[in-house]
Amino acid sequence: MRMPITIIAAASALALAAPLHAKTIDVAAGEGAQTRLQEALILAEPGDTVQLGAGRFLLTDGLSLDVNGVTLRGAGMDASVLDFTGQKGAGEGLLVTSDEVTLRDFAVENTRGDGIKSKGADNVVYYRIRVTWTGGPKETNGAYGIYPVSSTGVLVDGCKVSGASDAGIYVGQSKAITVRYNYVEQSVAGIEIENSRDALVTGNLVTRNTGGILVFDLPNLPVMGGGNTRIADNLVIANDTPNFAPKGNIVAGVPRGTGVMIMANELIDVTGNTLVANPTGQVMVVAYPKPFTDKTYNPLPRGVWIVNNTYVGGGDDPQLPGGDQLKAAFGGALPPVLWDGLGEAPLASGGDDARALSLNLPAQGAGAELARPAPLTLARAMPQIVPVAPGASVPRPPKPGAPSALDARARP
Repeated sequence: MRMPITIIAAASALALAAPLHAKTIDVAAGEGAQTRLQEALILAEPGDTVQLGAGRFLLTDGLSLDVNGVTLRGAGMDASVLDFTGQKGAGEGLLVTSDEVTLRDFAVENTRGDGIKSKGADNVVYYRIRVTWTGGPKETNGAYGIYPVSSTGVLVDGCKVSGASDAGIYVGQSKAITVRYNYVEQSVAGIEIENSRDALVTGNLVTRNTGGILVFDLPNLPVMGGGNTRIADNLVIANDTPNFAPKGNIVAGVPRGTGVMIMANELIDVTGNTLVANPTGQVMVVAYPKPFTDKTYNPLPRGVWIVNNTYVGGGDDPQLPGGDQLKAAFGGALPPVLWDGLGEAPLASGGDDARALSLNLPAQGAGAELARPAPLTLARAMPQIVPVAPGASVPRPPKPGAPSALDARARP
């Protein structure tokens, strides 16, 4: 019996997508681990798994992976440890430049540069990865722990990061992103979404960082126009570590004690989070503060929703000019929401979400000495509508997040 053409085509596509001879390449810790592991990553073919044994892999140089469809898997984030304490170069611990890669169940420690960076790697999965600088917060630590950039399709799930001198988990210039169920501490920024669209940041615990969750849009980058990000159901607790970023980094200006900060971005939902004891501000909505020459760049926040969040304490030690006077004027603590007065005022669900302080800055780039602080009650958000300009509104954009196919690779 002749098979229908559609069935033949489907079978051919399946054969291409799933190699028939996928294999597992075992790499044990011990002598020669650097050479053996890099060789395995070079020789792996699409569909293969490079399996790390339990133990500590003592590495002196960075690793790279540029083969599509490879899984690098360890015995657990505390069992298989890639130890870069003796790293000689200044680069990342692991650089991934291929698509459909899954990284899971291992740790990276004490890299000279970033922990793990994936660049231009579409549909990449980080699952139960630990990245740590074991000496605690230091300016000399690597900038980023988990660092996917220039990608479509990113899932960061169940990971732990501590000690990054810029951001523990950073996703930049990407789209279709999910960052969920991660634990980030003692970094300058816990989680940062930058110049990216369609990101879902949910179910994370960020604590003891300088700032908990940041959503930024910056000028003069290859990918511009971040937006449509949902920050939902996270625990943002006691982010009170002094800022230890190298001078000149954009996050060096993040005040100690920031819970969630939205800067120069659009269509952002801050929904259902629990924010506790973030001493400068629980939620901050601000414009980009520096001069810029990029004519395509919009430095103002717009379309920000602050809805159904829970606040405990916070605002009791604001690292702002005149912070002590402001705190006294509000009875000992600032309200939950701080807005610099530029761009569109956030919309709120009412209650504590609506209690705000506006700095009433006169223009983008104006110094803090020109602020005219005043209490503000935020206008109420209307269901299913996001404002795009005063007096105008549009339906909410599509639900953000990574492709559902990535879930199967993280949690098969």
